[in-house]
Amino acid sequence: MAVKIRLKRMGAKKAPFYRVVVADSRSPRDGRFIEQIGYYDPMKEPAEVSIDAEKATQWIKNGAQPTETVRDLLKKQNIIG
Repeated sequence: MAVKIRLKRMGAKKAPFYRVVVADSRSPRDGRFIEQIGYYDPMKEPAEVSIDAEKATQWIKNGAQPTETVRDLLKKQNIIG
């Protein structure tokens, strides 16, 4: 099973809000997920990001691959190098 750390889109039309989730790569973007590890709100100024560093590093150690956007968010939070 290929596991990814990716964003799940929430919120209203033209007002996105994202949850950072760990999900099977075969499941749909806003579908089933294994665990929620944080959130990202790009509508606030500056953008609000909150990610559980312990859970994120544990999932990465177990082989989960973050998407490009999530990788950038993890770098900004100093969770990965």
